[in-house]
Amino acid sequence: DNTLEEELTGSGDKAFRNLHQSLSVFHVALQSIWAILGENGVSVKSLVAVLSFFVLAGKAKAANVQQRVNSLHAASLYMLLLGIPGSIANKVFHEVLLDTCSDLTSHCWPHDSGKKRKKDSLKSSQAEGKRSKPHRKDTPEVHSYMEVDEADEEEDEEEELHFSGQDLMKIRDAVVLLVKSLLRFLQTFALKDRPQSASNCTQIFSKLLYFEPVIGELTFSAIQDIDKLRSVPEMAFCGLQLLCLPKHGDQREVRSDKHECLSCLFGVCVTIYYLAHNLCVYSHLVNELKELALPFLHILLQHICFQMVEKSEFRSHGAQAVGMLISQITSTDYACFVKWLFKLSRHSKMVCRLFSVDVVMILLEQPERRPEDCQDPELACFLPHKFLIQNLLFARRMDESPTVQGHALACLAHCLELPSFNVTRAIHTLFSASEIRHTHTRPDWQKYLSLAFFPKFFLILYVKETCFSRQSQCSIQMFFIIHIWYLTPNVRKSALQALVGLLKHDVIPVCWENLAMLSERCRDPAVSVKKKALQCVGELLVAKPECTVVQKAWLQGVVPAVVDSESSVQDKALEILDQVLLSQVKLYSVNCYLDASQKLTWDLLGLLCHESQNLSRYFSRAFTIWSKQNKFTPTFITNLISHTEADHAAGAWLLLSKVVASSPRLPYGKILDAWDSMISSKDISVTTCCHILCVIGDIAAHLNKDTKDRIVNDLMSWLKTFTLSLEVISAAVETLYQLGCSDDIKQTQAFLNQHCGELVSVCESYLAAIILSEEEAQNINEELMVKHLHILGVASLHCPEKVGKRTVLLVESVLTTHSDKVAECQEELPASLPLSQFKANSLPTRVRAHGVITLGKLCLQHEELVQKYLPVFARELEIGTDVAVRNNVVVIMCDLCVRYTNIVDHYIPNISACLRDNEAVIREQTLIMLTNLLQEEFVKWKGSLFFRFMVTLVDPVPAIASLCEYCLLHLLLKKNPEMFSQHFIECIFYFNSYSKHKSYNRFPQSESEKVRFSLKGAQHREKRFRIYRFLLEHFTDAQRFNISNKISQTVLACFVDEELSLDAEGAEILSETFNILSLKEMKLQAISALAGVTSGEEPEEENMATMAKAVLQAAQKKVVTQVQKKAFIENTVPLIISLKSLLEQKRSPVLGDLMAYLQVTMQDYRNEVKEFFSGDEQLASEVEFALKKADKEREIGGTDGQLHPDRRLVLVFPQDSVQDSPLRSRPLLPSSFATPQPPCPNRLYVRQSHTDR
Repeated sequence: DNTLEEELTGSGDKAFRNLHQSLSVFHVALQSIWAILGENGVSVKSLVAVLSFFVLAGKAKAANVQQRVNSLHAASLYMLLLGIPGSIANKVFHEVLLDTCSDLTSHCWPHDSGKKRKKDSLKSSQAEGKRSKPHRKDTPEVHSYMEVDEADEEEDEEEELHFSGQDLMKIRDAVVLLVKSLLRFLQTFALKDRPQSASNCTQIFSKLLYFEPVIGELTFSAIQDIDKLRSVPEMAFCGLQLLCLPKHGDQREVRSDKHECLSCLFGVCVTIYYLAHNLCVYSHLVNELKELALPFLHILLQHICFQMVEKSEFRSHGAQAVGMLISQITSTDYACFVKWLFKLSRHSKMVCRLFSVDVVMILLEQPERRPEDCQDPELACFLPHKFLIQNLLFARRMDESPTVQGHALACLAHCLELPSFNVTRAIHTLFSASEIRHTHTRPDWQKYLSLAFFPKFFLILYVKETCFSRQSQCSIQMFFIIHIWYLTPNVRKSALQALVGLLKHDVIPVCWENLAMLSERCRDPAVSVKKKALQCVGELLVAKPECTVVQKAWLQGVVPAVVDSESSVQDKALEILDQVLLSQVKLYSVNCYLDASQKLTWDLLGLLCHESQNLSRYFSRAFTIWSKQNKFTPTFITNLISHTEADHAAGAWLLLSKVVASSPRLPYGKILDAWDSMISSKDISVTTCCHILCVIGDIAAHLNKDTKDRIVNDLMSWLKTFTLSLEVISAAVETLYQLGCSDDIKQTQAFLNQHCGELVSVCESYLAAIILSEEEAQNINEELMVKHLHILGVASLHCPEKVGKRTVLLVESVLTTHSDKVAECQEELPASLPLSQFKANSLPTRVRAHGVITLGKLCLQHEELVQKYLPVFARELEIGTDVAVRNNVVVIMCDLCVRYTNIVDHYIPNISACLRDNEAVIREQTLIMLTNLLQEEFVKWKGSLFFRFMVTLVDPVPAIASLCEYCLLHLLLKKNPEMFSQHFIECIFYFNSYSKHKSYNRFPQSESEKVRFSLKGAQHREKRFRIYRFLLEHFTDAQRFNISNKISQTVLACFVDEELSLDAEGAEILSETFNILSLKEMKLQAISALAGVTSGEEPEEENMATMAKAVLQAAQKKVVTQVQKKAFIENTVPLIISLKSLLEQKRSPVLGDLMAYLQVTMQDYRNEVKEFFSGDEQLASEVEFALKKADKEREIGGTDGQLHPDRRLVLVFPQDSVQDSPLRSRPLLPSSFATPQPPCPNRLYVRQSHTDR
């Protein structure tokens, strides 16, 4: 009836509400309405049909707001009718209509209501922009299908409806009315005989749990007033309770359906908010149903654990849910769950192992269960917290997934913060037992060492000292070493947190070996790890402020960070130093009490003055930055000076020496009093004296002439006593220079010539008396002699005019014996003779070492002396015997290179030859000095210098090799990124001492230098390949691609063209070349990266970024593979075919290496072998056979399918037969190796491994 429909539409939902209100009276009173309907001539069947019409109209996707509201109201009326007694007798009940009305909410509520609507203008513009489809003639059948498709498209366009907030509120009110009607229906109507409808209602209520948020907490009672329910989830919970009533069927079946549905919904839940409300329902049902609910509870717990996602927020709430549910079960059931959780912690799915750690942490927060409460004795072992810590938590520290490893370590640290005594005791027991059990294992620290990442060269001096001071540790320390040096930053951060927790709670000893791991990570490559390490050492310092070892570790970690290459790390380090050191400087008096913070500050400053003096240069950098920020106020200076007379005055003078240069006003009187006290006192430490001298020098410009003269006289008198230490002498001469500085350069030089010249004269007289007198030379005072030489050296730098030939000859005489020439003061000495070839004198080595330094300082100011003594120095490096003298010669020559670069450049090979010196200290010193020169570009990579650096990578001392790696990667490679690729091919010839190539290894070298740096022979093979791998690992893909082609053109082609002969040396070069080409490091990363991703753990959650990255990698691999394939076919394959023919003719054992190379290379092109080698079918057959044979070997050996590409094949010649081989062949004897080889399942293919480290 169109008229009636229009009338209802015009009145909105008013008619439905009036009817609903009228029917509610009969529903509440349980009175029969059927008689009233009959008396008024209303057909029940027609009424149901009308309601069905409205229900179905609102169910359509294109239904508007009013149709949806009317549909929901009609469904509510139908539910009310069903709930009135007599509905079945009057044929109102219809099961399909009931299910439709019950689930109507999912159809009427717009699920995409939160999405933005497309603008009409955009639609119209897009429609206008589309080209009209050309008319075509189709068959009637096709035309009919097209009409249907067009109709569907029109429907889709019509379905794009927009609902305003007011529209959504109308629909929501209608939904509430429908759900309440459904609840009233369940209160009166029994579904015992209709299990399908009951199951449908369970699923509908489960969906409604997430319809909208619930404000406040949910409460449960036996009978609830439906009218008081306000939110849809509350009504849904009430509906689930009603379904548990006996009148709706067997409780077991109903609850089973309900629990399964709820657990499944939990697994796909996307909003954590509802989880707490679900737990309320679960907890309520467990309390109500007791043992009946336990089987379903076990299923739910396992389902939660297994279906958990990786997001930390989900895992946190999920673990809390498991903990809440676990707290309600018995000890036996608890043990069963822990046993199952133990198995889950070893599941192949990463998120399962990750979530098991979260659950363990929640269980550890609960009271520990007693074993006697468990009915099954076999399950009692799963109850103690000790089992959770050792077998679930600690066991995950070595998980294959870095995410699980890091999380397990972080949780291990958190365990120590728990209030449970049993947890803390279990961790103590775990580590003490492990330490006792593994005390016989002494791991090699050097294997795990890696140098710090500093932006400037001079910082290496600090790194090397820590490298050589490490000691062997027990296996627990090894455990942390492995994780702290782990490749993934998150694992390293978690390991640091765990280590700090163990140290704070005295689980492991607070010793330097353990603390060094913390301080070293403050120089980690990853910025996040650096910041975490700074935080960790700070936490440990707060926990143990009086521990001296902790204070040292804090200084070693924080202070060098002020020169970090990352500005954020610098800022954090400066902030920490400001808080701990500067901000704690308060005004001091004799009766003043130092609190814990102030005492810690002065303890740290005391360490910087004495045991940690090597950190002074970094500390100075911090004050340079602070001075620009105006941090040193007059109040701070006043407070600081008040501490100069306290017991901790050394620290105060340290700070004052750093801030005085940037402070405009100072109380000069107190500083001068301190100077007078220092001059008259003999108890002031060397460090404090140096700091006071520094302060005097900085304030010299503000002093009047009389005061300056007094201080100069004091300094001269002090220096002439020759009782000062070498450090104080250097500081005093520098202060003397500052006191004499003025705007007039001539006046300044006159002052220096007067006073420094006087010191030179005094030292010259002393040396002459010692050297020219045989009696004095025999009774020499070594300490006094050293001090005279040192003063002579530092003073001569300020007055070069006062240094005469006699002075130079006297210093030279310290190293040799020619007193007669000194007496005659000859102008020239034969420079061709080295110092060590003169007649040996009786002076101690220490004196001669200082004499070398002094002679070097004299050379700095006189170029003619440089030209005279450089050959002498170079010869001394070659044949000298005194380690100290030769070490100082290296320092001198490198310092001279800075000032006289062109002169010293000729002697760089003599200096670099010391990289293979017999003494480790000289090798290390040479490495540091040459790196400095290369970094500042005073020296270039010429001649054999690069290859000598490479030999240092395999130095017998691991710390020197590690230092060389750091210098190359983080100081030198950054300045010249092409450095490695430019020299790679020549490395092959240099290390094998092969000089027959027309281009490579042609620079001049002496025979002794060739022998010293040669790595020729099988005994050095592993060293050579260690260098090759190191270089290749730091190639870019472009460099790998180019170097492969260049090797083919410059090495393989030379053998094909017979420019290089296949003699014994040539065969070794060719064999090594094939082995290098077979290295896995030679493979392009763009090709191997995707394979590495697929072989690792698969991501638990796919997102657009991950998918885009995978697609990009796949496309990149495809393109790179095609380019590499083309280059290989065009450039390499012809050479390989020619070489194989040549090697077969000469019956060379290198053929085995060639076949091994082809076997490795063709792994990625195993289906295209014939295409590659179309010019040599025999070779193609051999390669296919080798690939098949390798596959069989892997199957027999049970390997992981990863081919070791650089294993050497025993070659097969086409004379004798081998079963299943495409050619007749016989095996040659395998080559002999310097190292034991692993057993091979098939003797036909014996390979030697390069790549497995």
